[in-house]
Amino acid sequence: MYKNLVAALAAACCLSPVFSQTTGPLKVGFVYVAPITEAGWVRQHEEGRKAVQAALGGQVQTSFVENVAEGADAERVIRDLAQQGHQLIFTPSFGYMEPTLKVARDFPHVRFESVTGYKTAPNVATSNARYYEGRYLAGIAAGRMTKTNVAGYVAGFPIPEVLQGINAFTLGMRSVNPQAQVKVVWLNAWFDPPRERDAAMSLFNQDVDVIAFHTGSTAVMAAAQERGKMAVAYHSDMRKAGPDAQIVAVTHQWGAYYTQRTRAVLDGTWKSGNVWGGVKEGMIRVSDFGPKVPKTVQDEVLARQ
Repeated sequence: MYKNLVAALAAACCLSPVFSQTTGPLKVGFVYVAPITEAGWVRQHEEGRKAVQAALGGQVQTSFVENVAEGADAERVIRDLAQQGHQLIFTPSFGYMEPTLKVARDFPHVRFESVTGYKTAPNVATSNARYYEGRYLAGIAAGRMTKTNVAGYVAGFPIPEVLQGINAFTLGMRSVNPQAQVKVVWLNAWFDPPRERDAAMSLFNQDVDVIAFHTGSTAVMAAAQERGKMAVAYHSDMRKAGPDAQIVAVTHQWGAYYTQRTRAVLDGTWKSGNVWGGVKEGMIRVSDFGPKVPKTVQDEVLARQ
């Protein structure tokens, strides 16, 4: 009986926020689905991690694992981070949702942030951004700039987030150019620069003169630069890859959210929930116009934003 009572008390302590804290800095882990490059999906989350470290200093110790495939590899990496004492783990990829939930059941004292996931648990929160808001605004710019009335779209996987973006981009184009068409190529991959480039080149051969994409590298932007076409940057400003090609960028801003959630763990106020923020909340921004875009078009897009 005594041993059972001790075990029960120990278990209760592990579940308590007070006992989940260590005496050292809070260890915060990030898992990335692709390598860290100078621009793209992972770059924006890496900037978010850096923002957490800059804002909270010695209160936190952040780390990351990059290029982790969705599925069994993700579960292994997330579990390793939990076993290493990370008390807050961000998993920003749709395919990380189920592995995150599975590990979370075995580590009830660890908090998890499933970014782009939709299933929550007592120690798993979800968050996503209204990317489609930026896509609509970018569509306005594309609709004004196209000469052929044909846009291209290189897409990763046909999940709701991507479908929303394609639809919003098309609606944005047609709000200013009713004749606009959008041709889509599916890759069934998030990060595959050679195939991203090939898809873009194929679209350019089909009367496409402006292109958007939902993949993880700068390959589409570089292809547009090479072919003398126009492109909408996604995730990050990509003017380094396409100084003449980029007409506008839809960028993701994760630093404020990541810092807020980390601070909540530090002060004991973290709770599971679901955040879906957009332009209004500062999680999506449309800016970084290229030199080809007239000021009248820039002003129109910014006014609509």
